[in-house]
Amino acid sequence: MKLVKASVTNFRIAEDTGEFAVDHVTCLVGKNEAGKSAVLTALAALNPHDATPTALNKERDYPRRKLTGYAQAHGVEEAVAVTTTWRLEESELEGLRSELGPNAFNAREIEIFRRYGDTEPQWRFEANEAAAIEHLLAQAGFREEQVSALKAARTFGELAGVLSALPAATAPQLQLIAKLNAWGSVEKRIHHYLSARLPAFMYFSTYDRMAGTVQIEQLAALKNSRQLDREENRGLRLFAEFFEYAGAPLEQIAGVSTYETFNARLQAASNNITDQIAEYWTQNPDLSVQIAIDSARPGDPAPLDSGTIARARIYNHLQRVDTAFSERSAGFVWFFSFLVKFAQVKALGKPVILLLDEPGLTLHGKAQADLLRFFSEKLAPHHQIIYSTHSPFMVPADKLLSIRIVEDEIETKGTRRVSHGTKVRADIVSRDPDTLFPLQGALGYALAHSLFVGKHTLLVDAPSDILYLQALSDALKKRGRSGLDTDWTLCPSGGIGNIRAFVSLFGAGGLDVAVLADQSKDTIASVEDLRRRNEILTAGRVYTVADFLGRAEADIEDLFDADVYASLLNRVYQLPVIHHLNAAKLESAAPGTPRVANRAEAALRAMTMPLPAFDRFTPASWLIRNPDFLNDPGLNTGAAFDRAEKIFRFFNALLL
Repeated sequence: MKLVKASVTNFRIAEDTGEFAVDHVTCLVGKNEAGKSAVLTALAALNPHDATPTALNKERDYPRRKLTGYAQAHGVEEAVAVTTTWRLEESELEGLRSELGPNAFNAREIEIFRRYGDTEPQWRFEANEAAAIEHLLAQAGFREEQVSALKAARTFGELAGVLSALPAATAPQLQLIAKLNAWGSVEKRIHHYLSARLPAFMYFSTYDRMAGTVQIEQLAALKNSRQLDREENRGLRLFAEFFEYAGAPLEQIAGVSTYETFNARLQAASNNITDQIAEYWTQNPDLSVQIAIDSARPGDPAPLDSGTIARARIYNHLQRVDTAFSERSAGFVWFFSFLVKFAQVKALGKPVILLLDEPGLTLHGKAQADLLRFFSEKLAPHHQIIYSTHSPFMVPADKLLSIRIVEDEIETKGTRRVSHGTKVRADIVSRDPDTLFPLQGALGYALAHSLFVGKHTLLVDAPSDILYLQALSDALKKRGRSGLDTDWTLCPSGGIGNIRAFVSLFGAGGLDVAVLADQSKDTIASVEDLRRRNEILTAGRVYTVADFLGRAEADIEDLFDADVYASLLNRVYQLPVIHHLNAAKLESAAPGTPRVANRAEAALRAMTMPLPAFDRFTPASWLIRNPDFLNDPGLNTGAAFDRAEKIFRFFNALLL
């Protein structure tokens, strides 16, 4: 059975969420106090897992402002808190058909809901009892004339009564009578068959964290008195569940007086969870979990000063030191606790839907990405997941259709603000910028990373540099010469001062980054500083155009001879012949200026005719649209090709 739709009504702030679709993994996005926890808690109450018992309580959960009008609003029936729609698997339908026949039940979807005061969820579906009776009679070996008479029975109960009155019933007929009496009705049989396959809901919140130290005797007493389910004992319950997962339940531990009896099992469970932590906790791969059991020390605080004590400790292999579990970061404690809970649920082998309330809230953004990967690789293949978040790093930017917006719908009436309660929508359009912020953050982060679409990234100063390099590379390749390898992804950094920040932000993702920067007298110190800081960039990966041209200063434009660049400007700005630029005019406009782009800017500024302000992007943009300029036989572009090819060959060699 798969959950496909849900709605929450009459539950805390969620007076009527509206029906919303549920995917295999569904992300509920909304700001604080929007009602995300209310939606998950109501779902958990439909069919709660034993590990996370949840019950509906009218005084606690029914919308408080409407509680006094409860009887008038709902009459003799209790209010419905949660309604769900489930799609049946083909194997489940086949199982029912084999028992009840092909025409007794053909619904692909059924509805299950729960009211306040219900001890069990209620089911709503249609079935054909007459068709089931006809099928059962045909399977029991009755003669055709007997079947015709017996089909008059309208219910399983009536048929069982008629069959019981028959003399000398055969063994198959006696089996049918027993089956009819056990089933009661076709609806009860369908309900019994499917309820065994109905997934339970396991609710886990960001506040569920395992205790670091427990007294075994106290833990056993709380379990025996069924007190572990209380809110204040969540952490102790998780430790008890770790023991269950380890195959050393509390009953065994309390009755064993030797250490080695269960130590091997505890180590095996610790190692198993440690392996998962190593795979999905990339924040620190040098940690392992150790569980030790020994006698209490009288100097410890009660109740840890007597009896048998179990302690969880984290060993750091890099620093060669172990610390108490409770002293680790809140994010690590939560992640470990979640692994314990999931391992215990997985060991039961029962269908479970995971309801995760703000998972990983205390985790670093990168660790939240690891958690999403854990969801995808470990949980989703076996379980449906519904989780809430307001963190951009927990929003699956590549799966926007799985996102549901949760917001408290507010209407302004004059000077009053009126709440219509929590609404859940698949449409991610919202008027509330706070609600949309996690989506905007997730998409912005994904967009920033999409700049680096390849594993090998060549950082340049400006977008114009990319255009010049692309134009020269294409022209060289058309001539059968070496252009820039397509494995390189060109990316603008905005100048040498931004490169360190770019590499720090994006280079940690396993990207191969190299730099081809412009160089002026003002940036020489920055270039040298960047080269010295090898922790930011791999040694031998920072180069300037000046390095390849053998000059003190140089820009990408200096790959062209001054006459070629002047001719480019003549065409870009459509200068009259009388104002045509050449190398001499550029030099005279800014004597002693080594970089051709600076000389060109001075020359254009000095012209008496009106011209748009010079910018370095405009000529580059024109060249990429007019590549035949480089084929002009009247221009000495050969020197530019030689210089560019030297650069391309050098960076291509870095890929090897």
